[in-house]
Amino acid sequence: MIETGKRKERAILVGLIYPGQDEDQSRDYLAELSFLTETAGAEPVFSFVQRLKAPDPKTFVGSGRISEIASYVSENGIDLAIFDDELSAAQIRNIENVLKCRVLDRTNLILDIFAGRANTSYARTQVELAQYQYLLPRLTGMWTHLERQRGGIGLRGPGETEIETDRRIIRDKIALLKDRLKKIDVQMSTQRRNRGKMVRVALVGYTNVGKSTIMNLISKTDLPAENRLFATLDATVRKVVIGNLPFLLSDTVGFIRKLPHHLVESFKSTLDEVRESDLLLHVIDISHPGFEEQIEVVDATLNDLGSAGKPVILVFNKIDSFTYTKKDEDDLTPAERGNFSLDDLKNTWMAADKNHRSIFISAKTRENIDEFRKLLYEEVKRIHITRYPYNDFLFGNE
Repeated sequence: MIETGKRKERAILVGLIYPGQDEDQSRDYLAELSFLTETAGAEPVFSFVQRLKAPDPKTFVGSGRISEIASYVSENGIDLAIFDDELSAAQIRNIENVLKCRVLDRTNLILDIFAGRANTSYARTQVELAQYQYLLPRLTGMWTHLERQRGGIGLRGPGETEIETDRRIIRDKIALLKDRLKKIDVQMSTQRRNRGKMVRVALVGYTNVGKSTIMNLISKTDLPAENRLFATLDATVRKVVIGNLPFLLSDTVGFIRKLPHHLVESFKSTLDEVRESDLLLHVIDISHPGFEEQIEVVDATLNDLGSAGKPVILVFNKIDSFTYTKKDEDDLTPAERGNFSLDDLKNTWMAADKNHRSIFISAKTRENIDEFRKLLYEEVKRIHITRYPYNDFLFGNE
């Protein structure tokens, strides 16, 4: 765990620029890693990037760059080095030997944030399972302080025995947690079946796009909605009534680029709210420069969950924070993403997509919220009539 006591730990960030990736993308990725670092309670001090075809199998970055990072770490009192990819046990051990400071990869950082955010016993169980699954293949790297079995008389150390003991303990713990989660899955599945004849709507989207704010606005609840990553871990379900039509609205955990697969597996029951929903509200932060890539990340995650074919409303949020750079009339160069106005974006494929209905709102300033409610009502009513054809008395006068 990252210590968040008296002094914030000073961290450097390390990332790679892969072929086909431009500088802007790299900056966005490191900005996201910086936000993750701040969310975990550390202070990002400096970033290092290197253009490589693939990570170095020994030290992730090249030998020259790792030496440069080591000099910076020793000269600036750095406590942590955080890498924007998953590292193997050997890579972590090699990097720590060179840098002489703690090394975290992106997966470990996200797990640390999840562990700090888990408020219910259910969420804590899910996070604990993911942490043990992450830890199991990396145990070897954590036992370097003990002797190794090299063979030969007098050279048999306790190291391997200790590792095997720990592996067995962790495997037993994983089996115990999986068993506990199975029981919870059965309970939650029963709860979902007992919710009656109501359409289920789920809020999905990238982390920190405003899902909880929209949930509070529509359902008149008071969920924590903060400008930080993974503010919501537990799926929250509320009964909502628009006009005279009741339906269930659930707020789910946000997705993120390179979401650790251990977490997706561990949060099965939470994500079942998405799988079993009838309508998805895909919330997008239109003010984020990389929102299109965030849409792709969410779509890919939904596809992995088996929820790709569900009806979707694209909710472009934070229009109050949207900015763009207007091109000069005599500038003949092709327009870039940053040159498109909000009206331009409304008239593109996003608003004209035949498969997805779209709306542009600001949950913060409540702009277009009435139109959003009407659109949501129409979609829920359409699904309700199809799903429960003999229960249309609810909205007979609408």
